[in-house]
Amino acid sequence: MGKFKGLNYRRPAYLLMLMNMFGFGLLFVANSYNPNILYVGAGLLGLFILMYTIIVLCRMGDKFIMLMACMLITIGVLLLCRIKIDYGIRQIMWVAIGGAAFFTVYVVYYNIRFWNRMWFLYLALGTGLFLATLLFGKVVNGSKNWISLGGFSFQPAEITKILFIMFLACYYSGSWNKPFLRLKPKWVTMLGTYLFIGFLVLQRDWGTILVLFAIYIFMIYVYEKGYGFLAGNVGVAAIVALLGYKFLYHIQVRVSAWLDPWSDIADKGYQITQSLFAIASGGYFGRGLGNGSPNYIPEVHSDFIFAAVCEEMGVFGGAAIIILFFLIAYRCFKISITAQDPFDKAVCLGLTLMFAVQTFIIVGGVIKMIPLTGITLPFVSYGGTSIVVNFASLGIIQAISAKEERGTGGAGHESK
Repeated sequence: MGKFKGLNYRRPAYLLMLMNMFGFGLLFVANSYNPNILYVGAGLLGLFILMYTIIVLCRMGDKFIMLMACMLITIGVLLLCRIKIDYGIRQIMWVAIGGAAFFTVYVVYYNIRFWNRMWFLYLALGTGLFLATLLFGKVVNGSKNWISLGGFSFQPAEITKILFIMFLACYYSGSWNKPFLRLKPKWVTMLGTYLFIGFLVLQRDWGTILVLFAIYIFMIYVYEKGYGFLAGNVGVAAIVALLGYKFLYHIQVRVSAWLDPWSDIADKGYQITQSLFAIASGGYFGRGLGNGSPNYIPEVHSDFIFAAVCEEMGVFGGAAIIILFFLIAYRCFKISITAQDPFDKAVCLGLTLMFAVQTFIIVGGVIKMIPLTGITLPFVSYGGTSIVVNFASLGIIQAISAKEERGTGGAGHESK
């Protein structure tokens, strides 16, 4: 039985290695034998082997989540090298930093036992990051969600996603049950959620608004006993959405481009129509690495990388990405269900919802299922802050998984 279990987690690792070598080998040939392609592929494979070896040897819990995330990263880096080799090289650097963040967050989260008692700190830090963005941030693609420090730019909103989830987990785990300023934790949690969303409205970061609010709604659905509170929050969201559509031109543009992109194909509908053209031209099996025209799609390296995948790897390539996200969500939901500590359970659920909702929003927007919002596809799109924060989120989930594997999950956190 032990031998079978060993093969069980090694086979996906062999598949990852084969996919890496085959993919970068094809791209090497398609790009006139550019040696930089092979260097990027070898560097990426070396990072994966190092991270996976540490996870296995140190008994760090679930052995599959990181493998599936690495498969997504491989696909993303392949397309980034195809679009522009500099993107691929920089993404390798961010993957290395993200790997360091993964292990650092794992060690910190695993060894600190009072995460469930710091709800006020999560709320204060999140508010501070939003205020800093409003005061010192710069506008990129219509949203004021970037801060530059000494030539280095990052998105504070990515960090606030984790802070927001841990803030919610303090209440929904039952760890926080004392009133604050005569308000019950339930209402403080709701006000904190709408405070975060209000800041995002000022920043015009509609994608992150959808992610945070969807996480909040799902947490209410899972933990609240009645449906009245859920219905009230959904009703408030519907009213705010209608008011936003009526008075905010930016939202009107997004909705009109979603409903009928063909009426203004040269301007408002250009992004989505080029995305649809790319997906259609790829067919089932794709045009092949290096044979597509991804540069016709604006922001193809970030928001629209899924369209580039479908063009060069086909609908089956796009379906493979979606299946990998489904498998990651399945493994993470399983960890959440089996976690003994209520706070760990709530945090793992929130982080899993973050990955799932973000994937649905960006894939749905690219294929014209829902209005487009400017967020990245986790682990696939180009972006330093996104990669590092996603790895940090996986580090928390990995720590929760390790607690259960080692039998320490039942006494994970202190209670007041």
